[in-house]
Amino acid sequence: MKLDKKISACSVDELNDIASRIRTKILETVSVNGGHLSSTLGATDLIVAMHTVFDSSKDPFIFDVSHQAYAHKLLTGRWEEFGSLRKFGGLCGYTKPSESAHDYFVAGHSSTSISLAVGAAKAIALKGEDRIPVVLIGDGSMSAGMVYEALNELGDRKYPVVIILNDNEMSIAKPIGAISKLLSQTMASPFYQKFKGFMQKTLEHFPDSATYVAKRFEESLKLITPGILFEEMGIDYIGPVNGHDIAGLIETLMIAKKLGRPVIVHAQTTKGKGYEIAEGKGDSKEHWHGVGAFELSTGTSVKKAGAKNATAIFSDTLVELATKNEKIVGVTAAMPSGTGMSDAISKFPNRFWDVAIAEQHAVTSMGALAKEGFKPFCAIYSTFLQRGYDQVIHDVCLMSLPVVFAIDRAGMVGEDGETHQGAFDISFLRAIPNMTLFAPFNESSMVEAMRFASTLQMPCAFRYPRGAFMDNECAITPYELGKGEIIKSCNDGSDIALIGYGNGVGRALETAKLLDKTVTVVDLRFVKPLDGELLKSLALTHKHWFIFSDSSKMGGVGSAILEFLSNSKIDGVDLVTFEYDDEFITHGATALVEESLGLLPLQLAKKIKDITEETT
Repeated sequence: MKLDKKISACSVDELNDIASRIRTKILETVSVNGGHLSSTLGATDLIVAMHTVFDSSKDPFIFDVSHQAYAHKLLTGRWEEFGSLRKFGGLCGYTKPSESAHDYFVAGHSSTSISLAVGAAKAIALKGEDRIPVVLIGDGSMSAGMVYEALNELGDRKYPVVIILNDNEMSIAKPIGAISKLLSQTMASPFYQKFKGFMQKTLEHFPDSATYVAKRFEESLKLITPGILFEEMGIDYIGPVNGHDIAGLIETLMIAKKLGRPVIVHAQTTKGKGYEIAEGKGDSKEHWHGVGAFELSTGTSVKKAGAKNATAIFSDTLVELATKNEKIVGVTAAMPSGTGMSDAISKFPNRFWDVAIAEQHAVTSMGALAKEGFKPFCAIYSTFLQRGYDQVIHDVCLMSLPVVFAIDRAGMVGEDGETHQGAFDISFLRAIPNMTLFAPFNESSMVEAMRFASTLQMPCAFRYPRGAFMDNECAITPYELGKGEIIKSCNDGSDIALIGYGNGVGRALETAKLLDKTVTVVDLRFVKPLDGELLKSLALTHKHWFIFSDSSKMGGVGSAILEFLSNSKIDGVDLVTFEYDDEFITHGATALVEESLGLLPLQLAKKIKDITEETT
């Protein structure tokens, strides 16, 4: 879409047409590529209004999480290449400054936007520039503590920042017919804003005894709005306003822009706006938040049925364990469906909780439950557990409390890319005293790992991939603390050992099939503590060790084994690790990303052949 004139010069009818064309483009693209859908459809009118009132070439446009920013991409010169969204080598599903100068900051995790706006406002003030940070944040992101840390300072410093609160799940105050509409219009009117400013300045010059009634009147105005919390923090509040009324949004944003101080514009929107199937209620809303490819006319997924995914295995096993043991409890941070905890929450609502986007609180609260004799399962994506790192150390491991961390989305996550790759959990957890780390590699070992975790009287974490495991065949024995297992032995004198951890075991098995000689395949199982006896025995018969793990090299599985070899003064082992290099991994279909990194079994088999032939 190429605009014939600046968007700020377009009529309301033209802007509504632009919004409609944007929604059509988003639907056509996401139905093929997958991606975030309902939130970005709901935010389209807000983003059109933002671009009409503000200038993204100079004003920092800061999208919280930025999964709702597709309309922004389409309005900033990326219409023709939008079909490459989330594809390998194509547009990122989140904002990315290296992709466009109109994208102010890399985003992918929630609740960072207002902190960024405060920092940007400070820089703008120091440089004496005429720019205004503009934030678009969803109501879900308002559940995280970081938001209130930023609001606390912003309300004190009074930097001019416009925060658009996109309320698309629940209302801070439920609108009630004409009265609500009247209040919204009143709070957003120039008269009210001027009147409030006049009242505040006037009251400064009158003694308290003379202004009691006036103060009470001002307080009564705040009490009839849902913005009392923000007003008390020193931040102006406008709303709620209709987030799909572009003309009204433009008028409101113009008022906010002219205030010259921090203001929250509370806009109520409908998730999935413009696509009736995604405008459903209840579970339908969560389903349409992020989707794979689907049939546009029916909303039916086009994904073919495959092996049972690891999250589903976790879900079924957790319910089974919790049914047998009433001491098992659990928590997730705004991802009940994504982590597979929704079934447990439904069946045991008093023992399993979704605490919203609050990873730090989730971890610490489970520490207290563990101290009280319960067995908590804390289910959080690898990339989001990073946000609770201090709490893992300070509130769980320091007292060696038996919290189980179920780390979903460990390793490659495909199209979500750099901000979501589960590369670092081994590296950042392995350094913590009292922590035990292990990983299953197929459905049977996942069940055994969870049974083992439910009995362990110390902090532990096990990781598993997005989607299905690579292996679905190997028989499994029960877990023993710190014990690995040889699952395939060589009988022809080969000195090659493929050592897998977690989903890496499946990759090692696939690679072994492509080699022209029999090799030993090891399921390491534990990276902390390592199975020292197994490794020492292996070193006596195998010179070439190849490590397979979906994790970062730095501080990862290969690093742990090298440390063991060094500390045990074991020589003669040539170790090569096929973990991720020291870089952030791009987005795209997992197989294509792995191919670009040289991590497909066929590529790994060739590397092993080349390395072993060079040294023979």
